[in-house]
Amino acid sequence: MTTETLDILVCGAGYVGISAALAIKLATPSLNIAVIDAAPAEVWRKDQRASAIAAGAKKLLTTLDVWSSIEPEAQAINEMVVTDSRTSDPVRPVFLTFGGEIEDGEPFAHMVPNVTMVAALRAKAAEAGLPIYQSAAATALTFTDQLGRVETAGGRVFEARLVVAADGVNSMLRDMAGIKVQRWEYGQSGIVATVAHERPHNGRAEEHFMPSGPFAILPLTGNRSSLVWTERTGAAKRLLAEDDFVFEAELERRFGHHLGALRVEGGRKAFPLGLTLAREFVRPRLALAGDAAHGIHPVAGQGLNLGFRDVAALAETIVDAHRLGLDIGAMTVLERYQTWRRFDTVRMGLTSDILTRMFSNDITPLRLIRDFGLGLVDRMPAMKSYFIKQAAGIPDASGPRLLRGETI
Repeated sequence: MTTETLDILVCGAGYVGISAALAIKLATPSLNIAVIDAAPAEVWRKDQRASAIAAGAKKLLTTLDVWSSIEPEAQAINEMVVTDSRTSDPVRPVFLTFGGEIEDGEPFAHMVPNVTMVAALRAKAAEAGLPIYQSAAATALTFTDQLGRVETAGGRVFEARLVVAADGVNSMLRDMAGIKVQRWEYGQSGIVATVAHERPHNGRAEEHFMPSGPFAILPLTGNRSSLVWTERTGAAKRLLAEDDFVFEAELERRFGHHLGALRVEGGRKAFPLGLTLAREFVRPRLALAGDAAHGIHPVAGQGLNLGFRDVAALAETIVDAHRLGLDIGAMTVLERYQTWRRFDTVRMGLTSDILTRMFSNDITPLRLIRDFGLGLVDRMPAMKSYFIKQAAGIPDASGPRLLRGETI
């Protein structure tokens, strides 16, 4: 086995792992940082999903000089509408509408294909001299007072003053460290697909609350939309097993006809939905980030943006500590990151949980209550403005600088 000694080892080469390593590397080039990932090379190119990038995350990506590569494939969300109905309802009344801008010319979010985002981050990492090792699944994690030690299936051993676990909701590093999680399963799966349609969407996003869960239509560039279709897990498996004709017929019943004829592009997949919250975000020499720290339901479209908030807070914590000559892997340093992120994460996790339980049913009294609540919010411009600003993810002056578009 060969051993490589680093300042920081990031485990996980998704958008959280690469952007965290990149943010720290660009601010402190003297730090020796590497990224490892369990998946073989090029597997990330098969990801067919798209994600909503909030304005705060866009500012972070702009500051890292990545957004310019993403922008040609980014679709601004200009408007959002919310309905609550059954599949069989002939009409879907709109209970809530949101304008898409937090200020003139600045949409609260953009839709971006995951492949485009990760490709841009990888290109910038290569430019910055940040190595990414594929097929390097962690098989063992141990700690001394000074270092974390990660052994990989490929025979490499990495020792680092700080190990960042950004290896997903089923994080091996988190489990190896003995960090417990609070987990709820919803019995739902999210079907994701890209849908081509005849008519333009004009940047409008739609979220239809149905008895089985939310059905979200999110605009992509061209006459295309990204679909996040929540169903009970058994029903989702049956839908995925159907041929294209049956699947598209079921899709049309939920999607409607307002955008013309529909066609699924590039296949479809389903992912189990639940809520996972780590009880600790840090240990000596270890920090969790992204889905390794928290996995939430996509009902509010904030999972990816929570990960970018982790990136901004962790990068600023580490860079500030390094400039002060502090030990970047010490608990006294990492506690700042944990304090910064815990409340926001728990709040968003509980919000997504309440929304999921409130809207994923067909109980008449609950439908009346939630529809009244949606209608009430729609008549309160100040509250709608507050919700949009929260969704945009731009913090006040006490928040991480990268999310405000400032360098660290």
